[in-house]
Amino acid sequence: MIDLAFSILAADFANLGEEIATAERAGGTVCHVDVMDGHFVPNITFGPPVVAAVRRCTNLPLDVHLMIEDPDRYIPDFAKAGADWVIVHQEVCRHLHRTLSQIREHGMQPAVVINPATPVETLIEVLPIVHHVLVMTVNPGFGGQSFIPRCVEKVRHLASLREEMNLNFRIEVDGGIAVDTVGEVVRAGADLLVAGSAIFAGPGNQAQTAKNAEEFLRVARSAGELTA
Repeated sequence: MIDLAFSILAADFANLGEEIATAERAGGTVCHVDVMDGHFVPNITFGPPVVAAVRRCTNLPLDVHLMIEDPDRYIPDFAKAGADWVIVHQEVCRHLHRTLSQIREHGMQPAVVINPATPVETLIEVLPIVHHVLVMTVNPGFGGQSFIPRCVEKVRHLASLREEMNLNFRIEVDGGIAVDTVGEVVRAGADLLVAGSAIFAGPGNQAQTAKNAEEFLRVARSAGELTA
């Protein structure tokens, strides 16, 4: 199954509820929320209050990507805000298994993410307990960056490990994912696709946002059918 996880980082914040509804009607099946703290990444975005507001706008799964230091401290807050899936960075978690277990204990699905320079091998011990693995295809911190082609090999590697280990975790990609790159990552094994600037067309352009989402999904699903 191919899922479009539309990233609200690229949405019109003044009309966020309408933007989410437009992306959902156009086929988006997951709402992706990028949480940045200005320390782990050079940007500041949302916290639990925004997640709680988004929760009131949609019944879709909220995929909350914590680009923050010390994520353990905030897991209860995001659970209370209504997050469904919480993604933490391998690079900041001293005790990754413990952090992922804490996420599950708070009633959410645990997921882990690696940056472009982090090897897939660092995740092998936690693959049996995660809902999904996110491969960053840009360096995290800002939307609208260019896709890093070498990251596709990480997706292939994870897909191979999933089969070899007889696991069913999903593979997510985020960063520069658009109609010209989505086919490649789907063919490599990705099935959870984060897209922001490729979907949201700007204030007052809901019709174009809908067209963008529909075309994105058409290309992604065609690639998935060719791979099957």
